[in-house]
Amino acid sequence: MGKIILRLDRVMADRKMSLNELSERVGVSNVNLSKMKTGKISAIRFSTLEAICDVLNCQPGDILEYDPNQENDRE
Repeated sequence: MGKIILRLDRVMADRKMSLNELSERVGVSNVNLSKMKTGKISAIRFSTLEAICDVLNCQPGDILEYDPNQENDRE
């Protein structure tokens, strides 16, 4: 089975937005966004994903990517 890869860092870099600014605008703690940015989460609320997409003006598919060739270590 493949793995979901988080690309939040890439989208933030494209938008030239810092973790602190995103945290303030989305209303999610730096710690939680940092975990998301580094891929150290196992779930995300749709409301959080919606807020991130709104602030970054992107689609969920810009942030989430499925790689069928990578092992999922959460199994």
